[in-house]
Amino acid sequence: MSTPQLVVHHDKDLMAQAAAARLITKIVDAQSSRGYASVVLTGGRNGNGVLAALAAAPARDAVDWARLDLWWGDERFLPEGDPERNVTQAREALLDRVPLDPKRVHAMPASDGPYGADADAAAAGYAEELARAAGPENHGPVPVFDVLMLGVGPDTHVASLFPELPAVRETERTVVGVHGAPKPPPTRVTLTLPAIRAAREVWLLAAGEDKARAAAIALSGAGEIQAPAAGARGRSRTLWLLDAAAASQLPRSLYPPASP
Repeated sequence: MSTPQLVVHHDKDLMAQAAAARLITKIVDAQSSRGYASVVLTGGRNGNGVLAALAAAPARDAVDWARLDLWWGDERFLPEGDPERNVTQAREALLDRVPLDPKRVHAMPASDGPYGADADAAAAGYAEELARAAGPENHGPVPVFDVLMLGVGPDTHVASLFPELPAVRETERTVVGVHGAPKPPPTRVTLTLPAIRAAREVWLLAAGEDKARAAAIALSGAGEIQAPAAGARGRSRTLWLLDAAAASQLPRSLYPPASP
């Protein structure tokens, strides 16, 4: 797994704009070399901020949206169209504004979907969808995502992997149901650390003073069970994208400039 690199921006808006520009470049590069790209989206204010910045970026037209596969790192297990669902928010921020191929938009199941209110069955179904998309070159049960984005919570959670809960301890399954999450809603579906670590690049987004302690803990050598963000690593790159407030408790020595 890769060693984390840090990039610190002046404020959350600049962070979102820079992350959007970086994401466009990665997608275009992947499509140029392989014909398609695969990205895992995250919810929350920072994830949605990046999508909104991408929607507003003139360079978004460089992306061939019909050759982009979109997945989600986690989802609130709520009815289809619920405003709290990550996919609902993503559609409002970006997805409804670009010409995506609907077959390549892989939303996690809703609580009124084909699996009903069974979050564990929904998780197993999403795992099967990932496995079907994985080619022989991926050497595993999930596609090798080009970029997987994660928001970092104030308690160091990423996706719906919360400190000490069973999901963060999972070592075999790629997707699991989450029950009794400390942040509402309590029932969720999430990728596990093994699935996250299949990505070529993992980007962790943190902006705001409420994320400063979490960033400091996760980057100080904490264990992944106690600080799930510490266990989120990409195969070739792990990139922390922060604003100055979120980086305020980090020693300056931790964040030399990262290459584009």
